[in-house]
Amino acid sequence: MSKPTVAILGASPNRARYSNISIRAHVAQGFEVFPVNPRGGQIEGLTCYATLADLPVETLDSISVYLSPPVGLKLLPEIAAANAGKVYFNPGADSPEVMQAAKELDIPAIQACSIIAIGSSPGEFMD
Repeated sequence: MSKPTVAILGASPNRARYSNISIRAHVAQGFEVFPVNPRGGQIEGLTCYATLADLPVETLDSISVYLSPPVGLKLLPEIAAANAGKVYFNPGADSPEVMQAAKELDIPAIQACSIIAIGSSPGEFMD
């Protein structure tokens, strides 16, 4: 059986940032994790992709968004095109404008912390 897939949009190499904690939490819960950041490179030993379109998978089970609302709004068409089963807009990434625009694009948006949603606590991964 294959692992569930998740893209972490706004991934950071900074271990104090929630996007980095989310990478580690998802790996610990058995996910195949795809960090996404325009800078590329590697984060937590994983290849980091510049865009969602660059990912080496056809479909994603979920996307976890860690972007400021203005950036998130600009990327909503790319998020919609990824056709993920669910898209988490984590605290700080959500705004009324983002959530309304996501609804209009038929994005299966969830306003919640994806780390908690998968059964982890961010505190477990604080260095």
